[in-house]
Amino acid sequence: MLQVLRQLLLPFSLVYGLIVFIRNKFYDWGWFKSYSFNLPIISVGNLEVGGSGKTPMVEYLIKLLKNDHKLATLSRGYGRKTKGFLWVKPNDDASNTGDEPLQMAQKFKNIGVAVCENRVAGIKKIRQTHNLILMDDAYQHRAVKPGLSLLLFNYHQINKPRFLLPAGNYRETFSGRKRAQVLIASKCPQNLSAEERQSIKNILAPYPHQKLFFSALAYASSLKNVFTAEKLPKELITDDWHVLLLTGIAKPEPLYQNVLSYTPKIAHHRYADHHQFSDKNIRKLVEAFDAIASDKKIIITTEKDAVRLKTDKFAELRALHVYQWPIEVVFLFNEGEAFNHLIKEYAEIN
Repeated sequence: MLQVLRQLLLPFSLVYGLIVFIRNKFYDWGWFKSYSFNLPIISVGNLEVGGSGKTPMVEYLIKLLKNDHKLATLSRGYGRKTKGFLWVKPNDDASNTGDEPLQMAQKFKNIGVAVCENRVAGIKKIRQTHNLILMDDAYQHRAVKPGLSLLLFNYHQINKPRFLLPAGNYRETFSGRKRAQVLIASKCPQNLSAEERQSIKNILAPYPHQKLFFSALAYASSLKNVFTAEKLPKELITDDWHVLLLTGIAKPEPLYQNVLSYTPKIAHHRYADHHQFSDKNIRKLVEAFDAIASDKKIIITTEKDAVRLKTDKFAELRALHVYQWPIEVVFLFNEGEAFNHLIKEYAEIN
């Protein structure tokens, strides 16, 4: 069925691809203005729609740079109801800021987190008070010319067909990777073999000016209660526990597989990426939780989803066992130090 649908949508993908090609050429030729700024700007993006691990990578960069620079993050704030430039505060509502910016504002209190659909205008505002900017999901925003572009490729999608929207998930053609200085194969298994590493390198075929790294996502040793500071060591989740898994992210399969390694008793409440949970969604979740007779039961969600649950209208969740499972980026093949050096050197020189 999916194959048939793709074939039906291919003509639209050809039109979309032509528009993207012309747009990129206009930027390449200088017919469309691309702005450069006299401060270090690092862009994190991908060629596909969602699911490559951009937000964990931005958080990795924040941890790496926040002590030496007055840094801020900038994104459009996907799905927010507001318009224009906005500084995001930890106590904001996700519907006004977007879930990922609010997640960063809550985790990192001493940095600036901003949203603005016009990246050029956003940078002009941010540079008045900050000296380094991390742009999240900005690879296709050609109006800004970042000093350093990181382009992520989801390990699980690297061998998949590269259909453009709407037949596939690609925002632009694979050749668009040439604009980046750093390519990262993300979400790799932590035991990635040297043979598979070479195979991926052959597929991504980095240009001479590009560095290629391999990264994985590591789940924290403890889960964190969404509403309190309470932590739950992951070892306490055993095969007799019942888990209600609540996700509204692009690709929840890695989290599902991680939970499955602890218990097979999983009921997955799965929603689309950035889904704004409704009263009906939460009521269904609560009813499912109450229906489990065992005391060994828990609701597990992601950090990104958790920020959309912290609202007064979902106050009933506070009485339940609702935990988020934090993740962080780790670099494979002992290349973390080399990656850190590359990033820090760029930030300091510029």
